Amino acid sequence: MAAEKRPASNAFGSSQLVVKRQKSNVNLSDGKAVAVTNGNAANGALVQAWSRDSRILFSASADTTVASWDLETGLRIRRHEGHEEVINCLDVSRRGEEILVSGADDGYICIWDPRQKRSIDDIDTSFPITSIAIAEAGHELYTGGIDNDIKLWDLRKQSVVYTMAGHTDTVTSLQPSPDTQALLSYSHDGTARTWDIRPFAPTDRQIKTYSGAPPGLEKNLVRASWNNKGDRIAAGSGDGTAVVWDAPSGKLLYKLPGHRGTVNDVRFAPGDEPIIVSGSSDRNLILGELGN
Repeated sequence: MAAEKRPASNAFGSSQLVVKRQKSNVNLSDGKAVAVTNGNAANGALVQAWSRDSRILFSASADTTVASWDLETGLRIRRHEGHEEVINCLDVSRRGEEILVSGADDGYICIWDPRQKRSIDDIDTSFPITSIAIAEAGHELYTGGIDNDIKLWDLRKQSVVYTMAGHTDTVTSLQPSPDTQALLSYSHDGTARTWDIRPFAPTDRQIKTYSGAPPGLEKNLVRASWNNKGDRIAAGSGDGTAVVWDAPSGKLLYKLPGHRGTVNDVRFAPGDEPIIVSGSSDRNLILGELGN
């Protein structure tokens, strides 16, 4: 991502999602039966996150707002305003009171109470924020940006606890491991990396580097993810493939073709099934089955 800030479009503003269900009486908490697509392709939703009860979808958008969507009606509950530039990333707390955090090209980290329209707090940083992840404890936050570093913030003090250096280009993805002991990152330098985020880890926290997923000329904000067991990781790629590695060894296991554009995100099935889904700039989702 370039250092220049991207202006927001004037064409945004759809207030409805298209919600597709398998059955009219589905259980929204099972995480399997609901597929959501944006009701207006022009409203620029870039990232999305589920509420803890899976009844609300939060989206962050190129129109500089965060939005809450009711999956029962498909309507927008609230439009959350606070950023001044394109929002690149969003996460939801896992413990304590449910809060949202977002990062944007304006260099601000905004903290949100989903019940309120305006942000309840914000942190001014020196660079656009392109990736964000709330730590398990809830009062700490990992961020990545165009300065190539990963920072851990204490949200109570609004200060940096420590910095993890190693990437040589914009950090576009951050995700803690299922056991919360490691952090996965991806960068425009074409590597995914894992980091030791235990409280008393060595000063050099980098664990392993994974190669084979180039960012491509588009330099999209490509995302990476863990599987449910934490023994495999996956990332998108600018060459149109979904890439899967063995997490402990760093071995490249799969480089799956099929897309005609940059693969922006890859996710594993939530259970033990060896299934992944990839989403691409070619506007297609592809389900793939991995070997055991």
